[in-house]
Amino acid sequence: MRLAIDKTREGFRSGNSPFGCAIEQAGNVIATAHNTVLTTIDSTAHAEVNAIRAGCKHTGKIFLEGGIVATTCEPCPMCMSALHWARVDTVYFGATVQDAADAGFNELYIDAAQILSMGRSKVKLIGGVLADECKQLFHDWKKLPTARTY
Repeated sequence: MRLAIDKTREGFRSGNSPFGCAIEQAGNVIATAHNTVLTTIDSTAHAEVNAIRAGCKHTGKIFLEGGIVATTCEPCPMCMSALHWARVDTVYFGATVQDAADAGFNELYIDAAQILSMGRSKVKLIGGVLADECKQLFHDWKKLPTARTY
């Protein structure tokens, strides 16, 4: 999770929003990414999607089987679905979708556990990892002159 938090702060410096993700597979970090929605003008460029893309490119495979994901915020429905389709094993998250909504982001109020349950996914989901530090990212980011929600 610390890598995801560090990546989030790196994203701050380039004018991006407060979300970061890291993926480990077979004991090796294969990807770290932050959200780039604003700088790429791409509403799908969430941290998890960017990390999946980088991880797949790194491995040369479309599946990240056995992958362990750390993401600073609970995955949105798009990201949780993408993580399922990438066949990762476990997703750890810090802040919740409600925390993101409280920070001003336009969230769908469907938590990641609901997505997994409705889709009968085998992905394991574990929340609350370094939650206070992950929530603090929203507060720190809001102080920046480049902060903009969407």
